[in-house]
Amino acid sequence: MKRDAIKKLEEWRKSPRRKPLLLLGARQVGKTWLAKEFGKAQYRNVAYVRFDESSAMREAFERSSDVKQLLADIQLSCGVELHPDETLIILDEIQECSAALSSLKFFCEEAPEYPIIAAGSLLGVELHRGVGFPVGKVNRVMLYPLTFTEFLTATDHERYAELLRKRDWETITHFQSVYENLLRYYFYIGGMPEAVKAYVETGQFVQVRQVQMNLLADYRADFSRHVPEPEVGRLCDVWDSIPTQLSDNKRFILADIVRGAKSSVYRAPITWLQEAGLLHAAYNVRQPQLPLSGYRDEQFRLFPLDVGLLAAQAGLASAVLVEKNAVFRQFKGALTEQYVFQQLLAECGQQPYFWLADRAQAEIDFLLETDRGVVPLEAKAELNLRAKSLRSFCQRYRPTKIARTSMHSYGVSSYSYSDTDGNARSCSLLDIPLFAISQLLAELTD
Repeated sequence: MKRDAIKKLEEWRKSPRRKPLLLLGARQVGKTWLAKEFGKAQYRNVAYVRFDESSAMREAFERSSDVKQLLADIQLSCGVELHPDETLIILDEIQECSAALSSLKFFCEEAPEYPIIAAGSLLGVELHRGVGFPVGKVNRVMLYPLTFTEFLTATDHERYAELLRKRDWETITHFQSVYENLLRYYFYIGGMPEAVKAYVETGQFVQVRQVQMNLLADYRADFSRHVPEPEVGRLCDVWDSIPTQLSDNKRFILADIVRGAKSSVYRAPITWLQEAGLLHAAYNVRQPQLPLSGYRDEQFRLFPLDVGLLAAQAGLASAVLVEKNAVFRQFKGALTEQYVFQQLLAECGQQPYFWLADRAQAEIDFLLETDRGVVPLEAKAELNLRAKSLRSFCQRYRPTKIARTSMHSYGVSSYSYSDTDGNARSCSLLDIPLFAISQLLAELTD
């Protein structure tokens, strides 16, 4: 299957300031596959080292930091002749060898002509520890589950992905029912490569769900393998609470994990899950001003890495796909918000924030940073476009642009309201279909 991240790897390959690359992302999002496919397509040959399966290579890196010796060891172990700029060296599961992670500094300084990609299933956790990290000596690319447009391509619907890229709204509207059907499938299948592959190969949702349940079991097994015993239960508490947290709250509430939960106790488990790429945070901001990171407070929401895994974790039955738009309403629209967050992060390159008014009397699902300022985005599960929170936000902050994403068709209109002084005002309102969220930033900046 094609991944858009290949373009980032191509840019890295051509960069005159190329450094060893850290390919980051949660377990089973396709890091190893991507690195190998990139190597086969762009290089004369590939030298592949996997540290959890090669004690000899772990010992080689632990024994010496001499780059020439390490290159000789890699060549001998892989049986591949190394050619400067023509051989891609892949160091997989590098978190299993901290000396190899530290060695990236020396490769950067002493042998920049040898392109290196380092990847690992829990590399984010290892980097968080900071042990021997090669500060300033690496580039990074984050890999997420397949986006909806990547899903279209993987399921042989590339022509619909191309229409989205062209923003041919007239034709897109004509095929809106097709997009909606495919989006329902994506809500259930998600973007984990193995789940998508199971659907493509079998067309059976039961096979997809089996893959998802196996992945969830593997993640839980990682808790026990990589976390001290006293922390495992707390990790499971946080992980298991996510479906309820997303459906019941506009922010993450510790008391909904276990009664009497304390921030000091659950801070470490939440951080571990974030560093492992299993959870991503969206923070509340006090004021919608640039940069949003400068105005965030301690209130946050936690989203899992994939909408399909969330559906599996919550026990969503495949029968819901039969009822038109029912899947979008599940768990009070939590799947829709998860989907939008996931696409904003992976496809739009945005770190989404949200806004809660005092006493939570109004809320905006997401705030986006654009060259033209902060844009509020409401994510709706249905065609009902009542937007009291948008009106409240506009009255307070008078934005020039606002946006909604729902099952409504594409459109741009004028949104009228009265400010807090009673003056009549208006701004531009962009309505963009959920399935076209990949084009949101392009529409906002045109």
